[in-house]
Amino acid sequence: MLFKNLNIIEPIQKSLLQVGYSEATPIQEQAIPTLLAGKDLLGCAQTGTGKTAAFAIPILQGLSTEQRSTRSKKQIKALILAPTRELVIQIGENFETYGKYLGLKTLVIFGGVSQHPQTQSLNRGVDILVATPGRLLDLIHQGFISLKQIQYFVLDEADMMLDMGMLQDVRKIIKFLPQIKQSMFFSATMPSEIAKLANSILKNPTKIEITPVSSTVDIIEQSVYYVNKSNKTKLLIDLLKNKEITSALVFSRTKHGADKIVKTLEKSKLQAEAIHGNKSQNARQRALNSFKEGKTRVLVATDIAARGIDVDELSHVINYDLPEVPETYVHRIGRTGRAGHGGIAISFCDVEEKSSLKYIEKLISKSIPVIENNLYPLVEMPKEKSSKPIGRSSSTRNPKTGYGNKSKGSKVSQSTTRKNDKMNRYK
Repeated sequence: MLFKNLNIIEPIQKSLLQVGYSEATPIQEQAIPTLLAGKDLLGCAQTGTGKTAAFAIPILQGLSTEQRSTRSKKQIKALILAPTRELVIQIGENFETYGKYLGLKTLVIFGGVSQHPQTQSLNRGVDILVATPGRLLDLIHQGFISLKQIQYFVLDEADMMLDMGMLQDVRKIIKFLPQIKQSMFFSATMPSEIAKLANSILKNPTKIEITPVSSTVDIIEQSVYYVNKSNKTKLLIDLLKNKEITSALVFSRTKHGADKIVKTLEKSKLQAEAIHGNKSQNARQRALNSFKEGKTRVLVATDIAARGIDVDELSHVINYDLPEVPETYVHRIGRTGRAGHGGIAISFCDVEEKSSLKYIEKLISKSIPVIENNLYPLVEMPKEKSSKPIGRSSSTRNPKTGYGNKSKGSKVSQSTTRKNDKMNRYK
């Protein structure tokens, strides 16, 4: 369906046409009329489906209509919560793009940088606030932010907030919101704790489910190389020598691993930058902008930092390390194949990651083709006999969930192990 058929006001239509958007995605086609009618929304949609525009356009239209009837000082009327700095920035940019001709003020706030510029902007007046939970709570407690006038509330990437341990902060923020408001809740997956939170926020919501997490985008060409861990970097360098890889987002499991990959690539005269939680916000934003603008061909990222990376026509996603949680694989490869464009997802799998690959294939209900013509084939070493004392048990990791299994005699509780493993996944 075309945007012009969705009862969207002319100034927003003009902005959409200027960035080349004429046809709505399925989630936009279903969500925009629902939200324009004032209903709450529960959306189950993975990255790359166009959900930001699905909630941004109705919010902008609602605030614009109200703006024409009052000239009072700007107060925060819309709040969008997202888990990472990059995603907050991306959402803020989308609001500014779609609302270019509306005269509404959007502000993004997040931690890791000085709060002074943020508080100055808040004092000048803001219509739309896009924030990470931690910094928002800090500024609420300091008296810089009041949420009493909120009319629109969006919780985006709720399942990631669960993984990052943010739900307690989210619940605290919800207590500051007025009872009467329009609420929108988006999550790629719907575990029980997320479903419970959604039920506490939404009132008779319209439910929309687009592209279930288990069904990867069909236009993405997927493949896997079986390779020893010690040869992964050599394989990556060989692949990147192919000029057909115009842009590559490479996923590393850890921050240290991302930095190590970049250093090795640079030694081979391959320009690359890393983006992860140990980088300053300015460094992360510079690296991201350079990648988006095509100045940097390779960006190496951890999962936590990659959420919010939205690059048009990204040609390749490379899983240097397979994720321990199968759903994460779907989120990763969804960075390519966006907006109807094709894309290629390549994965490296060492002997320890075979079980992770098995669970990924089970989730997506298909076998990922194996590249047989491989200069660095996997060579499995014979297993050594265990030297552990008889009777002493150890913690093992379930490759399907990424959590440690509780073993007899362990002094660490299963819940503590689960929490630690969750956080380690996002280093």
